[in-house]
Amino acid sequence: MDYTPAAGTITMFSTSWCGYCRRLKSQLDAQGIGYQEINIEEVEGTAELVASLNGGNQTVPTVIFPDGSTATNPSVSEVKARVAA
Repeated sequence: MDYTPAAGTITMFSTSWCGYCRRLKSQLDAQGIGYQEINIEEVEGTAELVASLNGGNQTVPTVIFPDGSTATNPSVSEVKARVAA
């Protein structure tokens, strides 16, 4: 499955217990940046995808940008800059 987001938005892989994910979501909401959240514990195959993007680690939040690039636990300013690019 292709998780590449639409222009101006991101795809964020998370878990229900991830504090960094909650913080990033609240910052994205405050900045008005759209995102699709995917819980890697609930969506089959996504934990493996996240691990493949992070050298074997299931690190969240992992973000996919519209250009197909990724970032692990990015700051909201990095997300904002890369979504606007």
